[in-house]
Amino acid sequence: MPAGKCCGLAPFLLPYFVLEFVIHTLSSGAPMETVWTQQRIEALTNLWGDGLSTAEIGRRLGITKNAVVGKAHRLSLSPRPSPVKASSIPRVKIKPASKVVEMSGPSCSWPSGHPGEKGFHFCGARAMHGKPYCPEHAALAYVRPKSQSSNAA
Repeated sequence: MPAGKCCGLAPFLLPYFVLEFVIHTLSSGAPMETVWTQQRIEALTNLWGDGLSTAEIGRRLGITKNAVVGKAHRLSLSPRPSPVKASSIPRVKIKPASKVVEMSGPSCSWPSGHPGEKGFHFCGARAMHGKPYCPEHAALAYVRPKSQSSNAA
C-alpha cells in the first residue's frame, strides 16, 4: 500500500472515523443517570409553588440553583418575576445640571479653572485663524521643537 493511504481513504478522514467510533461507543452505552427522581420532581413542584427562591430549593434538594431553573423550565412551571426588576422603592430620576456655554464666532478655548467648579470658564478672547486659542494661549500650547545642532553625538 502506498504511503499516505489507509484502506484507500485520504489521511484527513481518519480522525473523522476515530471520532465517529468514540461517539458511537459512548452513545450506545447505558443511559445517563439523572438526579431528578420522581420524589425530587414532586418536591421541586411543591417548593416552587410555595414561592421559595431557586437557590433555597436547590439547597433543600441538594442540587444547584441552575439545575432547579432548568428543570422548572422543562416542567413548564409558572415563571417567576425577576428579583432584579421587582423593587418596592420608587426610583427618582435626578436631572444632571447642565452648563450651556454660548460661543459667538471663533473664540479662545483655553480653560480657566477646573470643570465642575464654580467659576470655571474659557478664555473667550478672539482666536487665531485656524487655531483654537488666542495668541497668548497659543504661545503656551504650541512649543516649537528645539533645533538640532550639527555637532550632536
